[in-house]
Amino acid sequence: MPPRCTGKFFSSFPFSLDIGRVPSSRFLSSNTFELTNCAPSAAEFVALCSGGRVKEAFQNFKSEIWSDPRLFSHLLQACIPRNSLPLGRQLHSLVITSGCSARFVSNHLLNMYSKCGELQTALKLFDHIPWANIMSRNILINGYLNIGDLEGARKVFEEMPARNVATWNAMVTGLIKFEYNEDGLGLFKEMHEAGFFPDEYALGSVLRGCASLRALHAGQQVHACAGKTGFELNLVVGSSLAHMYMKCGSLEEGEGVISSLPIRNVVAWNTLIAGKAQHGSPEGVLDQYNMMRIAAVKPDRITYVSVLTACSDLATLGQGQQIHAEVIKAGATSAVSVISSLISMYSKCGCLEDSFKAFTESVDAEADGVLWSSMIAAYGFHGRGERAIELFKQMEIEGAEVNDVTYLSLLYACSHRGLKDEGLKFFNSMVEKHGLSRRLEHYTCMVDLLGRSGCLKEAEVMIRSMPLKADSVIWKTLLSACKIHKNADMARRAAEEVLKIDPQDSASYVLLSNLHASAKRWQDVSEVRKSMREKQVKKEPGVSWVELKNQVHQFVMSDKSHQYSTEINAYLKELTVEMKLRGYVPDMGSVLQDMDDEDKEYSLAHHSEKLAIAFALMNTATDAPIRVMKNLRVCSDCHVAIKYISEIKNREIIVRDASRFHHFKNGQCSCGDYW
Repeated sequence: MPPRCTGKFFSSFPFSLDIGRVPSSRFLSSNTFELTNCAPSAAEFVALCSGGRVKEAFQNFKSEIWSDPRLFSHLLQACIPRNSLPLGRQLHSLVITSGCSARFVSNHLLNMYSKCGELQTALKLFDHIPWANIMSRNILINGYLNIGDLEGARKVFEEMPARNVATWNAMVTGLIKFEYNEDGLGLFKEMHEAGFFPDEYALGSVLRGCASLRALHAGQQVHACAGKTGFELNLVVGSSLAHMYMKCGSLEEGEGVISSLPIRNVVAWNTLIAGKAQHGSPEGVLDQYNMMRIAAVKPDRITYVSVLTACSDLATLGQGQQIHAEVIKAGATSAVSVISSLISMYSKCGCLEDSFKAFTESVDAEADGVLWSSMIAAYGFHGRGERAIELFKQMEIEGAEVNDVTYLSLLYACSHRGLKDEGLKFFNSMVEKHGLSRRLEHYTCMVDLLGRSGCLKEAEVMIRSMPLKADSVIWKTLLSACKIHKNADMARRAAEEVLKIDPQDSASYVLLSNLHASAKRWQDVSEVRKSMREKQVKKEPGVSWVELKNQVHQFVMSDKSHQYSTEINAYLKELTVEMKLRGYVPDMGSVLQDMDDEDKEYSLAHHSEKLAIAFALMNTATDAPIRVMKNLRVCSDCHVAIKYISEIKNREIIVRDASRFHHFKNGQCSCGDYW
């Protein structure tokens, strides 16, 4: 019986492998590694190892293993999926006991230590292998990359006397994994010039690097390389090619690549869906999802996140609820990203209670900061700033991780509730208490908070003194506050800053024009509009929509295209009369054009949100809440009118505009007229 080895690494194990006596060989040919006498035995041994039953494999086949110790390679490989380092060390001890000096087994030992997180042990072993080869060094490169040590991997790569295709593949993939995209593409070029052809994973990585850099020309060259090497129709490469084209703005080319694939798996479908989402087509996302289901491809969590986000963008509650049911059926409710998307979807469809239900039903809600941040954002979007602050305090007590996104949601909530003092406190505590860095979005929230509160000077000072470069959004935020508080001089300065950054930004022209119009400075209005015409800047039209029976109905101001436009106008006329009897007076100041009062009143009565609400009142049960979405900010006249409508019809009317939700009930709005 061979003696047991008791080296320093092998003194304690979870179980003991009985070595026993060593009978004669009947298992493998020493040259071919193929069974010579008993194929079923070999299959059984490999099956036991593949299933992680290492002890049983060793006990049942110890005589064969001692006869040909190279079989230890199967046992060592079986330790990796289980991350069973103690067992791997014991097997190392037995390899030494067997006297095996095969390079093949030594490399498997290196691989086991490397993939089980013991790279230092692997390096010590490497130093004592006299016949280390390319595979040995490839294992070290992958080991360094697995622990994020890119420099260590580079050093091994650069010192190698010879390399094979696996070496190049590993290094190219590693560089791009760590977002050294330009270096990765450069090394890929060297690899090609050295006469090596990449595998599917290296090609996929290089294409992801091209996508990150928006390097369409380089991506097209890689596409040509994929065609020459026969990988163009490979699922991994094809999906990466499509992703690259879509990221570079070539949606049609990306769709063409996916269409050419002989088989589409979930990754290919997700790539198509992501492309539609990236190009602002939530309807396209839902269409692709339906086609994916028809093709009997099972969605994964990435699919559900994309589709739920599309439902959020469209505010299609019915479809969102159906997909939620599919998520439950698929068992995907344990994924944090899916739960977060459900919270957001219900929130943006006006169902705050369902958002909170999705949050509280999550198993990990108490520990995961992402879900807390999503729920805080939901409360902020609905103007529940105080509740958002309560939830944040509870989050801190529970010990959930607070990050910059949490604070962004919190500052947004304070901004839309006018909680200036609380917002300033949180703005300071994110740095002082949690050591977080402020991003431009945090400053934008603070400018919004100060501006809405009437502190315009402080808001402008913050923009000009902050350590980050201002973008058009933060200046537009100040410009919007200037309109609310009718500060024309500051508005001009803010508009000039926006147009320096983005000369085609229509919102700035519109805000400035509206400010002049509200002060009846029609000549200034005319000059702004003339400038828009000269620069070919077009105003985004206001659109409102409502979902009824899974069908979305869209309306624009004075819309006559809807099949029931005549009935809608007649209903609105009667409703306006009843509103006036209750005290409603049309706000002529909300009409930002120089026209007579009769035309102004007609224009106000036919704003898109009023048309959508009238249509919903005509076609829903008397006790059902009405949910209307609008792409622009609701005007002051519509805000007053909807309060009257909610009281007259005894209906809850929920309106989502460009910045927040308004819950109208019994003649009141949840925003408290602060929006």
